[in-house]
Amino acid sequence: MRIDFHTHMKLSKKAPFDLAFVKEMASEAKKAGLDAICLTEHFNTLRFDEIYEQFDRHFPYVDHYYDVNGLKVFPGVEVDIQETGHILLVGTRESVLQLHHHLKEHKTADSFISFRQLLNVADLYNMLKIGAHAFRKSTPLHHLSEDLLERLDALDLNGKDLHANGIAETKDAITQLANHLHLPVVAGSDTHHHFQYGCTYNESTMDVQSIADLKRMIRTGAYRLAISPCLHDKVKAASAIKKLLKSQIVV
Repeated sequence: MRIDFHTHMKLSKKAPFDLAFVKEMASEAKKAGLDAICLTEHFNTLRFDEIYEQFDRHFPYVDHYYDVNGLKVFPGVEVDIQETGHILLVGTRESVLQLHHHLKEHKTADSFISFRQLLNVADLYNMLKIGAHAFRKSTPLHHLSEDLLERLDALDLNGKDLHANGIAETKDAITQLANHLHLPVVAGSDTHHHFQYGCTYNESTMDVQSIADLKRMIRTGAYRLAISPCLHDKVKAASAIKKLLKSQIVV
């Protein structure tokens, strides 16, 4: 099984939900060799709830994932925190929607939830907690309190950052931080366009069906990280087409 822990199915926060685009993304994810993804859409994206209204209308929800034409899509969310940084949270459909409701008063930069508060709420819902792109200049995590970082389940080896900052450099930085915190590392493409699928992913012999399965896979190290030899081409192509398509969005 191949799974990507950090993905988006909207071009941007301002883009409306597009069912045809979602179906195309799922189809292309499968063509890229993926069996499952975590859909970690931004918590303050336009009409977040509509994503799950449409998924419920068009795709079966099995165990803890949506079956989107043969691709397992685990619900999730990417959340900004007060101290600066992004946290990926993956859970059941119900827990993601409940968390999103909890964050309704924290959607702007002057009101983002604190890291500690977010961890507490995520633990309440038994969610998988991943620190996103820990060394990205705009939204780093490495500066945060170690006692809070250690409460995460994993750190994100981010496809976009592997391209922007160098593969060896990014891997070394994330590995050193993860080792220091005694945390595992999982791969996430951070794609907003299907060209980026498969740039980096996780391969496991486990067949995951639930959030508990995902946590067990990570905790036991029953997977390997993979980076495509075409990573730079994939990310560059996705970034270029995303920029073009975003310019055509009418809000």
